[in-house]
Amino acid sequence: MSNLLSVMNDGYEIPSIGYGTWMVPDAESEALVREALEAGYRHIDTAMIYENEVGVGKGIARSGLPREEIFVTTKLWITDMNDPQGALTTSLRKLQLDYVDLYLIHWPAPKVNLYAKAWDALIELREKGLVRSIGVSNFNPEHLDALKGSGVTPCINQVEAHPSFPNTEVITANTAQGILTECYCPLGRGKYLTSPVLSGIASHLDATEAQVVLAWHLSKGYIPLPKSATPARIKENLDVQKIELADEDIAAIDSLATGRKICADPADFNG
Repeated sequence: MSNLLSVMNDGYEIPSIGYGTWMVPDAESEALVREALEAGYRHIDTAMIYENEVGVGKGIARSGLPREEIFVTTKLWITDMNDPQGALTTSLRKLQLDYVDLYLIHWPAPKVNLYAKAWDALIELREKGLVRSIGVSNFNPEHLDALKGSGVTPCINQVEAHPSFPNTEVITANTAQGILTECYCPLGRGKYLTSPVLSGIASHLDATEAQVVLAWHLSKGYIPLPKSATPARIKENLDVQKIELADEDIAAIDSLATGRKICADPADFNG
């Protein structure tokens, strides 16, 4: 299956849906990554702190796909902000890769106050060819603003966002700076998928409620990172690319917003 592509502000393309591996145990990640790649995913998202880079790397290596066909993301953890190159070197070794397509600062951790310094280091890693694109995750508008002095704008800000928590302030700031929004927890861990609004739209479109939500993400220009350990659902989540929502469907889904986060709050990782 072909992947829709989004263009980042550095000119590189990124598949518009990725396979998320958060909370996937290392022992299971090889098989699940291979399953996702076989289903047609070409975008795999992991992180050092997920402790599954070894399995993800094995899944990529044993998929039989050319390296250049797979977009791989990993992330710099808070405790490694003083040595991003060392952290990336370790991640590349675990992933069995010479470079990653996207490297993100996982959390700003403003109390630690190293994220601007770490950002300068990521710029250097990009110049060395160890990463192609660089970005951030869980950054609020003030954290994005603090990077402006570097002269390099993040390509991506990966944040929690779904119909229940649209994260409007952050995503508005992303858009204003030409930063694409990636969405972890795009299905809200299934907590709102029983909504009659979603059920009605799903029935009309002959789709699942999860597919409707992922189509909502795509309609907004977001890049969702759904995770599933079920082969049928892994494929269903990618099949969403052929679903088109009407304007009234999008408005109805927008009405589900409660402002309540489901995943961790950036304040939990201030350092």
